[in-house]
Amino acid sequence: MNSRRSFMKDAMAAGLAFAAGPLLPARASNPRAFRREALPDNSLSFLDGPEQEILHLASLAPSGHNSQPWRVRVAGPGRWIVEADPARRLPAVDPENRELLLSLGAFVENLSLAAGALGFRVEAETIAEGRGDRDIVRISLIPDRRQPFPGELMRLRRTVKTGQASREISSRDIKALFQHMDGLAHYFSCGSQHASCIRDATVEAFRAQSFRDDAQEELVRWLRLSNRSVKEHRDGLTVAGMEISGMTGWYLRNFGKPEDFLKKSFREQGADLAAKTAAEGAGWIIITSRGDSVGDLIKTGRRFERMALEARALGIGIHPMTQVLEEATGQDAIAASHGRPMHLQFVLRAGYVEKYPKPVSPRRSLPSFVRGPGAV
Repeated sequence: MNSRRSFMKDAMAAGLAFAAGPLLPARASNPRAFRREALPDNSLSFLDGPEQEILHLASLAPSGHNSQPWRVRVAGPGRWIVEADPARRLPAVDPENRELLLSLGAFVENLSLAAGALGFRVEAETIAEGRGDRDIVRISLIPDRRQPFPGELMRLRRTVKTGQASREISSRDIKALFQHMDGLAHYFSCGSQHASCIRDATVEAFRAQSFRDDAQEELVRWLRLSNRSVKEHRDGLTVAGMEISGMTGWYLRNFGKPEDFLKKSFREQGADLAAKTAAEGAGWIIITSRGDSVGDLIKTGRRFERMALEARALGIGIHPMTQVLEEATGQDAIAASHGRPMHLQFVLRAGYVEKYPKPVSPRRSLPSFVRGPGAV
């Protein structure tokens, strides 16, 4: 009985550490359970095949707790409104919708790249005036020549939490990673003072969030442990997404209960495991923005997604660890280290991955987030 209890503790601790970690995770229980290609849906008669493919590829963008907080309202031929779905907000860890808007920016970037590959130029205009607005970005599709961007990278991109190598990321690859970042991304290799400060602040903030009940209860609401739950919701945090495999993964899928993640012992072990994970990899990447407006956040989310796709092409794993931006301990550490306001939007652990894992991301079907003309 004691060994069974210990096994369950270890399983839940691993789940808590990796579930609570990323702003932009998203994986499912069975890599073959969800296609990464769009399947034509006859119920969306107001969208042609290429438009459905564009929106499907857009939906492969990452989001906090894999909440997929986007909706699309079709205003007319080639005219869409990207909306924020209020039912998919994360008020405990993202009360000001900062992370939600970054996720919508990643969605818009995927949409724009997919459209270019399929023969459209995209004009994207941020129309939201405040972070609580519903309508965020106006999209116009304009026929144009195809752009040589491989959509396959969108299908293969994923968050990589384990298996990051400690060897230094080359200056050439850092340059490639940051080519679209407009000077707003910075890399600090492990062993540097900056990297040590980021790691320590991240670990402290993770531990603080692990014992904040509202944050953990919110996380638990997005857990999809069983195969049945994954297939029913097609979103949220899954066993495979937490990179838990083997007997531990099997046990969680068949016997794990989301509410078990709220137990004190699981929170403590999860925080300890997160500290160990934060010490792995080659270094840390931080991404800032020039301001904090809705438009700034959308642009930053777009830059991040472009960098994430470049990382996949280079065989570099990235693991967002956002508690340092969500918790008072992390915010205080950042403020103490900078003499002026700093618009820090992403904190990422990074490192080469010897064998890049396949994406196993559940995604909602197009009819669940696309509405036709005349929808309110």
